[in-house]
Amino acid sequence: MATLTAVNVGMPKDVPWRGRTVHTGVYKQTVQGPRTVRRLNVDGDGQGDLGGHGGEQRAVLVYQKESYQFWAGRLGRDDLRPGQFGENFTVEGLPDDEVCIGDRYRIGGATFEVTQPRVTCYRVGLRMGEPRMAALLVAHHRPGFYLRVIEEGEVEAGQEIVKVSSGPEAMTVEEIDRVLYLPGHTREQVERALRIPALSPGWQTSMRALLAQADAGTAAGSGSAGLTAAATAPPPAWQGFRPLTVTRVQPESHSVFSLSLAAVDGSPLPAGRPGQFLTVKVVTEEGALPLIRSYSLSGEPDTGTYRISVKVEPRGAVGNHLRAHLRTGDTLECAAPRGTFRLSDGDNPVVLLSAGVGVTPVLAMLHALARAESTRQVWWLHGARDGTEHPFAQECRELLGHLPNARSIVFYSKPAPGDRQGVDYEEVGRLSAERVLGLGLPTDADAYLCGPDAFMGSVTAALIEAGLTAPRVHSETFGSGASLTPGVEGRADAPAPHRPAGPAGTGPEVSFARSGLTVFWDDAQESLLELAEACDVPVQWSCRTGVCHTCELALLSGSVAYAPDPVEPPADGNVLICCSKPTAGVVLDL
Repeated sequence: MATLTAVNVGMPKDVPWRGRTVHTGVYKQTVQGPRTVRRLNVDGDGQGDLGGHGGEQRAVLVYQKESYQFWAGRLGRDDLRPGQFGENFTVEGLPDDEVCIGDRYRIGGATFEVTQPRVTCYRVGLRMGEPRMAALLVAHHRPGFYLRVIEEGEVEAGQEIVKVSSGPEAMTVEEIDRVLYLPGHTREQVERALRIPALSPGWQTSMRALLAQADAGTAAGSGSAGLTAAATAPPPAWQGFRPLTVTRVQPESHSVFSLSLAAVDGSPLPAGRPGQFLTVKVVTEEGALPLIRSYSLSGEPDTGTYRISVKVEPRGAVGNHLRAHLRTGDTLECAAPRGTFRLSDGDNPVVLLSAGVGVTPVLAMLHALARAESTRQVWWLHGARDGTEHPFAQECRELLGHLPNARSIVFYSKPAPGDRQGVDYEEVGRLSAERVLGLGLPTDADAYLCGPDAFMGSVTAALIEAGLTAPRVHSETFGSGASLTPGVEGRADAPAPHRPAGPAGTGPEVSFARSGLTVFWDDAQESLLELAEACDVPVQWSCRTGVCHTCELALLSGSVAYAPDPVEPPADGNVLICCSKPTAGVVLDL
């Protein structure tokens, strides 16, 4: 017989952590007497981060007394008390390797349904005083699980837990946790998981990503698409940087020029995917550290050569150097094409949106559609200041002319006297969220957008408001992406990326490509993630112990060592920065 042995609640509070403040509800206290369980939580309970915890699918967290006993022995602890793992219900019985997704239970006056395993983030380690805890929960197959409240009611410690019905497919909490977080799952397991209606929407999305990865025929050892989109990128065509020959330098507008690149020996270069980028290494001064920048492929795919396009900013060190010094016949150090911003196959409509030099990756997609003589409905939406700042204008018109179901709308915010409405552009004004909402875009389209951050934020929201689903809206950022630091309040005045405080390190070079920063590794840092944080480079993480893969990104060159080892390795050519250190100079897509 399973029993509810303790009810634990706690409201979110601020706690100090690593020199910062974390807002978290992981600190639970056992309460006496009956408590009402409602649709979203137990009375008196709350969650500090509703993005990762709480909500209807994760209203109640369950952990087992037997697991407490296991951890007491494994960790040598005698101070573990109910609620210490952040759970609402401490139970005797209901082991993770017996409870199944979709099982229903009655406790007192309430009925519950099992929806998913615990989300393993760093805060359980914070509460336990054991930073490795998130990884240990997965590695030892003791995650605990969440309940959805089917019928609200009162519960109290000491009550019997009665099983009402069994979930379909008999997939245990422990099994589905292994499917997502550990290597070795089968397609049959993923398909079983997707046949369970009670499985939470977030985990359904992860399972669908795993299924798509299997359908794509991705080789074993290529990471988990269920954990991160970074694992969907194909492995790089070569490791590190290699010299490519400049075969052409072509002005495209007042501030944009293109470089055509070929293999030094004349052999065909491996094909890049439309939407991917190329990373270049440039030394602007003798003896100086190299500068690293990434530029989108902008040319026709599968030609055996590459074209990248560079915008020259007034203070842009690399762009100005390349325009001033690079000539046909010179070589440029380049990493292989990378990136997950890629044109998907299908026959549904495509919407390509860009502003300024953001046109480059979607132009490569337009090339691919035209080359395939696609009959898909294609919307081409671009915003520029005027004709002098409208790169590839004629090229785009010619490509669109090869697509029978294409529609083009170009916006000039401040047309010059010589710009011709109806020829050079269609609309006066910016390509804004309001304009997008008024276009009547097909709701089954895949949309791809690139441009300034403010443009992408507002247009993404407009596309979703217009009826496109969020997974069908894809965007590419030229610079550093947004930070994701769950529970840690972001700084409104966060400084630009910079060298870390104190004396320079004496270890290998670490280059943050998107941030334009190169520093030396310091063994005082525990991981590449910690070094990035010391430099105020925007980062994304959740577990910090190699479980969730939120921090996974492209390793453009170099090598690392892991400590601890991740529970599942990242995809080929990628790195988990939360638990790795450089063993040689590295370039990170960060």
